[in-house]
Amino acid sequence: MCEERAMPAKGKYLLNNQELKHEALYRKFSCISQYQPLVQLLGLSMLSCGLLLILFFTLQLRAEQHYVFVSVVSVSLCVFLAVFILVYIETLSQRWRCLLGLVVWATHLFMGFTFIFSGPLILPWDQVAFFLFIIFTVYTMLPFQMCYAVVLSVISSLSHLLVLTLRLTVFSKETPPYLANQLLSNAVVFLCGSVVGAFHKVMMERTLRQTFQDTLRCLGIRMKLEIEKRQQENLLQSVLPVYISMKMKLAIMERLQDCKDKEEQQRLVKDNNFHSLYVKRHENVSILYADIVGFTRLASDCSPKELVIMLNELFGKFDQIAKENECMRIKILGDCYYCVSGLPVSLPRHAKNCVKMGLDMCEAIKQVREATGVDINMRVGVHSGNVLCGVIGLRKWQFDVWSHDVTLANHMESGGVPGRVHITEATLKHLNKAYEVEEGEGHMRDAYLKELNIQTYLVIDPRSKDLALNSRSVAKHRVNDGLKMRASVRMTRYLESWGAVKPFAHLQSREGYTTDAMVNGKSRCKDIPLRPTPCSKITESFDESLEEPFSLPAPPLSTYKNKSQKSKFDEELHNEMTTTIDELSNNQWVKSEEMSSLSLWFPKKELEKQYRAIDLPMFKHYIGCASFIFLCIFVVQMFVTTDPKMLGMYFAVLACVLLLTLGICFAGHLQRVFPGKLSNCQWLPAVSEAVVKRPCVRLPLTTISTAVIIILAVFSLCFIEKNVPPCPIDSPDLTRANSSHRPDLHNKLFYLSYSVYSCILALIACGVFLRVSFELKVIFLTLASTAYYIIILSSKRELFTAYGKMLYAQVNNTWNCSSAGNPYTLEVLGLVKEPQVMSCIYITLFLVTMLIISQQNESCFRQDFLLKNKNRTEQDEIETRENLNRLLLENVLPAHVAALFVGESKKNEVGLLTNTLLTEKYKDLYYKSYDCVCVMFASVPDFKEFYTECDINKEGLECLRLLNEIIADFDELLSKPKFSGVEKIKTIGSTYMAAAGLSGTPGQENNQDRERQQAQIGNMVEFAVALIGKLDGINRHSFNSFRLRVGINHGPVIAGVIGARKPQYDIWGNTVNVASRMESTGELGKIQVTEETSDVLQKLGYSCECRGFINVKGKGELKTFFVSTDMSKQQGMGLS
Repeated sequence: MCEERAMPAKGKYLLNNQELKHEALYRKFSCISQYQPLVQLLGLSMLSCGLLLILFFTLQLRAEQHYVFVSVVSVSLCVFLAVFILVYIETLSQRWRCLLGLVVWATHLFMGFTFIFSGPLILPWDQVAFFLFIIFTVYTMLPFQMCYAVVLSVISSLSHLLVLTLRLTVFSKETPPYLANQLLSNAVVFLCGSVVGAFHKVMMERTLRQTFQDTLRCLGIRMKLEIEKRQQENLLQSVLPVYISMKMKLAIMERLQDCKDKEEQQRLVKDNNFHSLYVKRHENVSILYADIVGFTRLASDCSPKELVIMLNELFGKFDQIAKENECMRIKILGDCYYCVSGLPVSLPRHAKNCVKMGLDMCEAIKQVREATGVDINMRVGVHSGNVLCGVIGLRKWQFDVWSHDVTLANHMESGGVPGRVHITEATLKHLNKAYEVEEGEGHMRDAYLKELNIQTYLVIDPRSKDLALNSRSVAKHRVNDGLKMRASVRMTRYLESWGAVKPFAHLQSREGYTTDAMVNGKSRCKDIPLRPTPCSKITESFDESLEEPFSLPAPPLSTYKNKSQKSKFDEELHNEMTTTIDELSNNQWVKSEEMSSLSLWFPKKELEKQYRAIDLPMFKHYIGCASFIFLCIFVVQMFVTTDPKMLGMYFAVLACVLLLTLGICFAGHLQRVFPGKLSNCQWLPAVSEAVVKRPCVRLPLTTISTAVIIILAVFSLCFIEKNVPPCPIDSPDLTRANSSHRPDLHNKLFYLSYSVYSCILALIACGVFLRVSFELKVIFLTLASTAYYIIILSSKRELFTAYGKMLYAQVNNTWNCSSAGNPYTLEVLGLVKEPQVMSCIYITLFLVTMLIISQQNESCFRQDFLLKNKNRTEQDEIETRENLNRLLLENVLPAHVAALFVGESKKNEVGLLTNTLLTEKYKDLYYKSYDCVCVMFASVPDFKEFYTECDINKEGLECLRLLNEIIADFDELLSKPKFSGVEKIKTIGSTYMAAAGLSGTPGQENNQDRERQQAQIGNMVEFAVALIGKLDGINRHSFNSFRLRVGINHGPVIAGVIGARKPQYDIWGNTVNVASRMESTGELGKIQVTEETSDVLQKLGYSCECRGFINVKGKGELKTFFVSTDMSKQQGMGLS
């Protein structure tokens, strides 16, 4: 049957379950591919039966004399028609197709034996051509596996040989002369048909399996492409709002699609040289700034793991509060958190949302403080106004907001009161008396507010009085439980209960599901109850899809618990392939838009050109199979020829030509077989390679090989002179004397049938060049058949007529063959025994058969080519998307960190310190401690004065366009190999933050030699100098006088990724804080460094000028130095 039904052993099934599924799919796919050849064979069989009956009655042959022939052909026609109808019944044909094929084979076999025994004469060459047709179609057109095809072909050939042998020897009074030679010739013809049929089946099976694998691969790539698309969307939209991320992605994709060269695409992706401005103005929004008071002191006591966990939990909680209050988080700056309400969709309640969020944040921190005893608090500032929001620069995209109102909101936070929400008068007006307020007196705490004379207020939380007593009673109990623990441990243990989602959790599933809805199988709504409404409630006016696109509901965790991602992918691929095979089954006769229905050419000329230029590594095997047919034709003719010497001579000449073509095809193999003798012939492999790769070489080789076989096939008909033997006159006196002349007449002409069989083998030889041009094979078959028709019906007509008359005379036992005409011969012998008619019928049958098979092969090969081409195209698209995904992810995280979040196997780089109190659920958080990292802050303070909001500059948009050019030019420096160790962290307004020394491999950061650490610091100074140079160039072109203020410090830092809704890579530590102070207390056009950094730079040869002691917030008096930029330029030449 078509499908293997034997069940494997249990162990084997468990080990090779996927392979077994694929094999079952292949069997189903194979059955589908065998459908068309079966239908075409049935059509050919019905057409042949119909034409035989039409021809029979057209020639006015008597049905009563040949009633067996007419009856069997008619019954066979009905059988073929019935099978044809059954094949169209899909449910039956799928299950019983092989059985139906067996019926077709048996019907053909029955027809063959009927043709042998239906006539008055049985000869050794009887119906050899028809049995050759049966054998050949068993391999090429019937739906059998190789083993079954071999069995059926052996049965077909042996039954013919045995039946004729027994009939002509045991059950015959007179044994025909040269019976052994003719039977051996029959065996050779059958052997040739079986070998060539098996060769065809092996080649087509290989192609079919390759097509199946390509289809499977193509589907896998398509599914991966869909996954890549989903990941791409999730990646972008985990960092940026939808309306900006989609514009950026489309711009990048258009740029990459316009560039056809792969290397250029990769360069574009790597450099990301896109200077577009993605900024939009929004009015009537509220901006909230919040700072965790006391967190800096707490962080100094934390291990790297504790710090990242605390920040991720705190900001994860704030993200949840933001979502509940319809606010969009903009950015995290250290322990500062700011967000906006009214983006990207305008909201009338934006001020109420921000105030409610601020109160909820204060309440959350209050409960943490009271539950853990850790002295931390929340200071919140809110202002309402207008903002410009979007993305600037080329690297490390981060959604940000700019405007005077944003600056004011920032100062509202810094001038606020811990535990309170500090709002401006503009925000108060939007609240419409929803909250009670009291005087804020912000001008007393912040100079900026005093300078602008801003009236401020503090919001009174309506819940504070009701919740105070309850929260205190719970908190005291918890504090007493953990007084002996460090503050950071108490914080981590308490925050652990909040269950914040890990960064990029939505990317860890290949299906792209976000795990925002569930954490550890429980709803995330179990957080501290801060408002009476459930957390699932979303206001209708807020478009959540803009904030969290593709946030599909996560399926129950039980469905994923016992299945790996790969097994799920394989299962989906199996289902997709099953669907594809079913579609193929339903649409087998639907015209393909990619191929012409008649010529099978591709409408696209470029595609057709590619197809004709493909490599053919199997071409040498085609020549080898053709050579085998050539040898079989020679053996057949040698058994029956009357002039073996002449045949041998012709064979020798033609064999030399064929051996030459074989030698050209197998030239590379010859050198490997005889390395010593052919060591000097280094050109031999090039010859073989030319045959494989160049159609212009294959075409003449195919033509020569085919011509040689066709010439040998007609040798006995054309190159051996035969005179028509004299026909004796029938008279009673000569009957006895002429009886001795009977064998001589037969012996001289029986070779004609075998010459026709040789011609049929030559037609088969035209089809063994499976992947050679279909048009070329049609030309060969047409020319060869035309030549055979001319020979049989014209040039050698007398020979065939004489042989027919001789057989007629033998039937009548009179030997007066001169009185026998062609109608009488046909009348007595029948259609399939009269030599001339029989020859034309079988040549036509094989011509049509080979045309059908060649067309089917061509269609199969072209489909295979289309799949491979589609595979390549989609693979290129996958690579482009993977490059784009890498670009997007590396614009969120450093490359070495991004690698941890991409792919199925993510390894956690564990920090140096561990804490047994931390649960397993944090294992995918990224955190890392570095001993020596150089941190730089570089700002353009003049930009604050340059930035104005008026109609001329589109309310500040044109000012931001210039800032975008400045940041983009700074980012371009990162592409230079010299600064490959410098990592951009983020931009804060017009301040550029970068670090060097973050890309070290795990475990090496503590073992770095001093020279490498010092080189990083020198490299950062060179980068700062390069930034100053870039800004000078921008000044020249824009007629501005911006100057850079740079601060650099080095020392230990903690790096990590925090935030589930918008993951962000950041670094923390005293080193970062001091570097920031070095910038803010520095001078324009100068690089200020600490004393420790100055010592390192002076050792490297830099000149540093002592500035003296300056007051640094939180650090007291620090001795600082200015780096000489002129000296650093010279030093930079040496470093590079």
